[in-house]
Amino acid sequence: MGPTSSGKSELAFKSAEILNGEIVNCDSVQMYRLIEIGSAKPAPQQRRQIPHHLYDLVDPDQYFSAGRYMEEARKVCREIADRARIPFVVGGTGLYLRALLEGMFKGPGRSQDIRERLEKIGRRKGFDFLYRFLLKKDPQAAGRIQPGDRVRIIRSLEVYLLTGRPISQLQQQREPLANFSILKIGLDLPRPDLYDRIDRRVSEMFSRGLLKEVQELLDKDYSPDCKGFEALGYRHAFAALRGELSQEEAIKRTQIDTRRYAKRQLTWFRREEGVHWIPGPGEDFSALQQLLKLVGERRLGDSDL
Repeated sequence: MGPTSSGKSELAFKSAEILNGEIVNCDSVQMYRLIEIGSAKPAPQQRRQIPHHLYDLVDPDQYFSAGRYMEEARKVCREIADRARIPFVVGGTGLYLRALLEGMFKGPGRSQDIRERLEKIGRRKGFDFLYRFLLKKDPQAAGRIQPGDRVRIIRSLEVYLLTGRPISQLQQQREPLANFSILKIGLDLPRPDLYDRIDRRVSEMFSRGLLKEVQELLDKDYSPDCKGFEALGYRHAFAALRGELSQEEAIKRTQIDTRRYAKRQLTWFRREEGVHWIPGPGEDFSALQQLLKLVGERRLGDSDL
């Protein structure tokens, strides 16, 4: 785990290559087909060399829930383990990781009507109004959600309005992942280094043809509002294609958004218990050495049980 641009995929690939492993995606954007340049998926050569799972599962206009991720990821991890190989779960979507490890409650499905009503209220009165409402109805859930986390605020209120019960109460019914020895490894770069890597990655996205990719998706009749286009950079790419932003402005805004997203990721992962934090990017040989040492220690500890 770790923030975007920290080198997670590269470290996972090198580790899986040495330790007879397979890669399991834990990045919500990399689930989408056709969302290529902005998603930083592993290179095709790497995906041919080592089995990669849960990439390119759905089209850009389809919804992929954390509950479905839990089911798919647990199934894949068990299949990998049955082959006497190690599942390397890699990605920066904290909600997916939590679903995999801790389980998801069996709550109600999505209600488009309720979501649209909440969105309208949020736009009219501000999402801080919705957050205060959630704080009143479910203070425990609100305490775990950032006031600006629109998606989780709306989902928590949606569950409350559909069931009459707080989501925090329903979440106590979750079933944690069983029969695995779990080792959590996080990448922790100095903030200036991370932000420099983010800025360079965003510039490369546009130089590699992000605007062209977005135009091709529009030509295939995908709406700018579809789920897959929530990937960082795509909204600003749309604006550039419409002439509302220059490419330079789109790059700068995407860099700012991505740095903010990385900060939120770190805040989320800091709340994870038992993470072994490796200082520096995943491409560094020292990161690989530390990971192999941790795996060796874990295996030795497991053999003593």
